[in-house]
Amino acid sequence: MFQENSLLISAADTDADCWIIDPGFDPQPEETLAEIRERRLRPSAIVLTHCHVDHIAGIGTIRAELPDIPIWCPADERHMLLDPMANFSGLYGVPIVAPDADRLLKPGERLRLGEIEFEARDVAGHSPGGLAYYCAAAGIVIGGDALFSGGIGRYDFPGSSGERLIANIRSSLLTLPGETVLYPGHGPSTTIAREARYNPYLQPGFPL
Repeated sequence: MFQENSLLISAADTDADCWIIDPGFDPQPEETLAEIRERRLRPSAIVLTHCHVDHIAGIGTIRAELPDIPIWCPADERHMLLDPMANFSGLYGVPIVAPDADRLLKPGERLRLGEIEFEARDVAGHSPGGLAYYCAAAGIVIGGDALFSGGIGRYDFPGSSGERLIANIRSSLLTLPGETVLYPGHGPSTTIAREARYNPYLQPGFPL
């Protein structure tokens, strides 16, 4: 019901290290694991853009098959993995928790996937400590729920801030090259240039 985008990122089609990004509700984790097996990939981390329930619900399924895969999450959201009310699953009557994080990430950190490098960028506002992951070499950014095609993340949740979200989108995403492809947490991919020009939430005078 969340229509959340989980991603499988690797530097090559087969026989390469990979990250599992934001594993959501079934059947996403099973499909991800099947793809990993088919392509003979080597999962090296579960990487979270933020820790709302729709982005962490599949961790248990992934860990059941890959018990040693580490979990990397934004440093300011570690508590949300362990608290159903903080990750909002408790509000839906289906409390979900995940294992504790193995690595806590902060804006500005450099992360390596095989031979390619990603930079963690601050996109907090939809959630207390959300991060985007930018790879200059590939020309992509994994944006979580900060910026969508034609929209932005909700900012009416506990721990959210519309002003902070817009400020971080402008400083952390709109400063990227216009041709950078954005893979958001929901909906279709887009480009930074397209959103800078057409996204109504980013135009001057939009009321938050």
